[in-house]
Amino acid sequence: MVAVEAGEFLMGGDDPASQVFAADGEGPPVPVELSAYHIGTFAVTNREFADFATATGYRTHAERYGWSFVFQSFAPDSPLVRTEAVADAPWWRRVYGATWNHPEGPASSIEDRLNHPVVHVSWRDAEAYTKWAGGRLPTEAEWERAARGGLDQTVWPWGDEFHLDGTIRANIFEGTFPNRNTAADGYAATAPVDAFEPNGFGLFNVVGNVWEWCTDWFTASRGTEPLVDPTGPQRGPGRVTKGGSYLCHDSYCNRYRLSARTFNTPTSSTGHTGFRLAADA
Repeated sequence: MVAVEAGEFLMGGDDPASQVFAADGEGPPVPVELSAYHIGTFAVTNREFADFATATGYRTHAERYGWSFVFQSFAPDSPLVRTEAVADAPWWRRVYGATWNHPEGPASSIEDRLNHPVVHVSWRDAEAYTKWAGGRLPTEAEWERAARGGLDQTVWPWGDEFHLDGTIRANIFEGTFPNRNTAADGYAATAPVDAFEPNGFGLFNVVGNVWEWCTDWFTASRGTEPLVDPTGPQRGPGRVTKGGSYLCHDSYCNRYRLSARTFNTPTSSTGHTGFRLAADA
């Protein structure tokens, strides 16, 4: 984990892309003052989550429900595995037997992905892990300040140009969503947690790769007044996720920007959502 000193930053953004997602409540930017805290250099890995599951016997929501959401390209093409398309987003399939240790269904494994971020974990699963590990999930404000790495109001952790100097710096969907991913960044699905260059605070993969759970309930009405150690509303439609994933693409979900945000219900799990550990200073 890295230490983030107490200080102030501008949370949210007003770049042109944020206007497309006005309902997400990205802007306008709000001054936020935060106390010191610690946050993980990397997202929690499959290896780390396996240690937790072995030590505690914990079963995730996907394991208890018997299924989780898998992107169409990775869903098993086998009559022995039951799958169901999602009506409003047909590129997602409900795959029975998909779990954190079987990411694409019963026949898949994490043996060659132990250093990849754990996925198919719900917010409640992530919270259970953080308590076992002696930490907690970051607040949305903590996550965003750390992800910015000391830069002020840039679109990405390295600046405002995605392919700065022609260098690929994050794992997203490159090609034509949802049917053709060129994997120009080197990865069609998750990448190792230490892939690409870290930001100014030493954090890896804060944009792209996997969405990361935050502790806050979601609201699109954060107001414009300065905030001090905000923790979000008391309730909401779901818990905040930040950072985008390997499925983000300009044409559909340009939410791999630092100010971008969305949410999911606390018991939901997908093949592109994980989390990062935080702790009080």
